[in-house]
Amino acid sequence: MKSAGKPSWIDTLSIYTRPRVLGMLSLGFSAGLPLLLILGTLSFWLREAGIDRTTIGHLSWVGLAYSFKWLWSPLVDRMPLPLLSRMLGRRRAWLLLSQCVIMLALVGMALTDPVVNLSHMVFFALAVAFASATQDIALDAYRIEAVALELQGAMAATYQAGYRVAMILASAGVLWIAAAVDSSAASYDYMPWRFAYLVMACCMSVGIVTTLIIREPDVPVNTLLSENEQYAQRIIAGWDLNIRLARMLVWLYGALIAPFRDFIVRHGRQALLILALIALYRISDVVMGVMSNPFYVDMGYTKDEVATVSKVYGVLMTILGAAVGGLLIARIGIMRTLFIGAVLSAVTNLLFVWLAGRGHDVSGLVFTISADNLSAGIASSAFIAYLSGLTNTAYSATQYALFSSVMLLLPKFVAGFSGQFVDAFGYEAFFITTALLGVPVLVLVRLAGKARFEPQVEAPPEIPVSRQTNKS
Repeated sequence: MKSAGKPSWIDTLSIYTRPRVLGMLSLGFSAGLPLLLILGTLSFWLREAGIDRTTIGHLSWVGLAYSFKWLWSPLVDRMPLPLLSRMLGRRRAWLLLSQCVIMLALVGMALTDPVVNLSHMVFFALAVAFASATQDIALDAYRIEAVALELQGAMAATYQAGYRVAMILASAGVLWIAAAVDSSAASYDYMPWRFAYLVMACCMSVGIVTTLIIREPDVPVNTLLSENEQYAQRIIAGWDLNIRLARMLVWLYGALIAPFRDFIVRHGRQALLILALIALYRISDVVMGVMSNPFYVDMGYTKDEVATVSKVYGVLMTILGAAVGGLLIARIGIMRTLFIGAVLSAVTNLLFVWLAGRGHDVSGLVFTISADNLSAGIASSAFIAYLSGLTNTAYSATQYALFSSVMLLLPKFVAGFSGQFVDAFGYEAFFITTALLGVPVLVLVRLAGKARFEPQVEAPPEIPVSRQTNKS
């Protein structure tokens, strides 16, 4: 007889048939499409057009918009858009606006020859970057609010699947389209790139149509916003300011300070532990990933071999891993899946030590990349679900944007020294060290699990803000 408290595997698999979960495929596609069109693929176009490498390197800074999106995330949380918010709701309005701006900016990039007007190309690329980062803010908030916590793993899995497919289209797909219509492959021709980027702009209609079809999340009324504004009003009332300035300061408190104060108040002493886990969870993968491509080159793998293995086996295994992660979350919970993902991420780095000893071995490369991406998919689903559970629905966009910025800050900084480490100690020692970097993560996950993971999606109306510190 089956346990009444635990669903069957058939019931668990059925989470992927739910409309909101399926809708994340298209929304993930819309989120993943712009990134490479302003980074790697654009760099290819600019270099073929004869733009110097220094300029191309500087243009990669447009991608910093994704790292600083937390700066304007409070606007997405608090500011309604004229007409759109009334017609579509808070999240869908920002999604639609950002998607339309991305589409128009991609059209602008397509209609601009960088040889003739590079400054216009930079402007349109910046527009894509900021609109895409804004789309990410609104989409993360929508995902958090649209379903219950136990479905967050499935939402993360379908999101990643759509995202990965879009990245393939935005990289290899663009190159294939441009090559297919290029009649003068020996020299630079602007028209093939124009056609390819216009196709990409049209592909953004996938996200636009999905945004118009999906329903706005039904978020319970949360009194925390009004309570925090009343708290700020009481403080500012004694400052003897004019009404307009006082109102602006109250709004700024609710938009900028209250989301961070809410996180500290809700989690108390555990807040530092949680932030440490967020900052370190992906450090093993991120640090190792920087040196993976140089490693492939030094091992004698060709571009075709690496591209085929990473784009086919790698992407498929990432999607599979994300799906498995979603199922595990539904079956055994977030914290256990988070721990499994951390173990697998660290252990699979040791496969690169084994691969380094084999030299040029394509079958070994397939196995290593497949295992590494499978574990990365499981870890990503669990981590996204964990971050989603930490947010308060009153500040979903702001808090998640902050978490997603924190999770890459330290790993990217440490990764900057990876080349020096390899030069000094070799690839084997480097991969072993990246695996060992995962050990503190396991300790943090266990400690966070013992601290009782109880996400609070709504502040109880009867509890004043000042007394929430008593809630564990």
